[in-house]
Parts: sequence; structure tokens; C-alpha cells
Amino acid sequence: MPTERRLARIREVLARRQPDLTVVMDNVHKPHNLAAIARTCDAVGVLEVHAICREGPVSLSRKVAMGTHKWVPVRSHRSVAEAYAALRGAGFAILAADLSADARDYREVDYTRPTAIVVGAELDGISEEASRGADGRIVIPLHGMAASLNVSVATAVILYEALRQREAAGLYDAPRLDPALHQRLLVEWAYPQVAAWCRRTGRPYPALDEAGRLPDGFLSAMEAPEEG
Repeated sequence: MPTERRLARIREVLARRQPDLTVVMDNVHKPHNLAAIARTCDAVGVLEVHAICREGPVSLSRKVAMGTHKWVPVRSHRSVAEAYAALRGAGFAILAADLSADARDYREVDYTRPTAIVVGAELDGISEEASRGADGRIVIPLHGMAASLNVSVATAVILYEALRQREAAGLYDAPRLDPALHQRLLVEWAYPQVAAWCRRTGRPYPALDEAGRLPDGFLSAMEAPEEG
């Protein structure tokens, strides 16, 4: 069971999660880059990230992720069309980080609206399909000889601009998750063994009190012999 300090930290993090800010990884295959992106997403409060996986599920570097895989799930899609349809269905505007001629300076974009940022590997960038299908393109100005930044660095630069704008707009000042989702995640993050037991036995998650604690007697019920 979590300590009071651990429980308070989990509740604090969930209260600042941003359900309408996300990253889509296209053509990003290196586990350490994937993990670094996920870790930055956790730091700025992204709820989940997306990955376009044409050749199977993505694999994060656990060493680089530093446990982030527990807090920021990666939702996989088999194609650009599938990913974009899901995002637009959820109300996201899709912005591709691309070096195209019509790309806008990333600082000129309003990230307080629901935004999905599409990034690609530093050598190949995002696919033509992903760039063409986006609602707009953004670019980070560079003043050196290098043509691009490492993808995890570029993602961090853009996300922290989004963080700056959202903090100024007060979007981190009050919980923004749907209450039912908040409760589900609180159980899964704070009481993973309880969540696993509920899924295994087909029981609903317990209703936590205002401080995030389990109902009296719930652990005893878990330890009782299962019927059948």
C-alpha cells in the first residue's frame, strides 16, 4: 500500500494531467528516443502518447524511461490514417513537426487548444503521409550547421512551450480529467495489486475516499478465499 506521501504525490500528478495534449511518434524506432519522449511527456503532464507502428508494437528503453511506462501509456496505431482518425475523433488539432516551406515557428502556435504534436526520427523526419495529413506544420528555428535536433530534444522544446502557454492560461491549476477516469487511474497508480485483483475477479474498482484511501475492510475482502 502507498505511504501518505506517495499517495499525495500521485493525486498531485493526476490533478495536473492534460488530457488534451499529446505526442504522436511517427518513424521513431530507437527505444531510447521513444523512452526519452515518454519521459518528457510525463514531466509536462501529457496523459498518453501515440505511436504509429507499421511493423509491430513499440519498445521503450526501461533505463531511459525511468518507470515512465507506468504513468504514460503508449497507444499504438498501425497507420497514419488510423492514428489521425482517432485523434480528430477526440477533438485534437494535429500539428506536424516538419521542415516544410509552409511550417510556422513552433512558438506562434496556440497550444492551449487540444493539440497533438507529430514528431519523426531525426534522419528521416515524419512520413510524407503524416505531414500532408496534418492540420498544420511547425518548425524549431536553427542557427547552426545541423539540419535538425534529436527527436527527443525537439519534442521537449515544443512540449515546454506548450507547458508555458498552458501554465499562463491556468490549465494546470485545477484537475482536468473526467472524474471517472481520475478515479480509475488513482486506483491503478496507487493500488496496482488491487487493480489487478479487480480485473482478475471481474469486480469493479473500489470507490476511494477524498484522500484516495481504500474503503474500510476492502483489503480483508481481497484476502478472503475466492469462491468456486
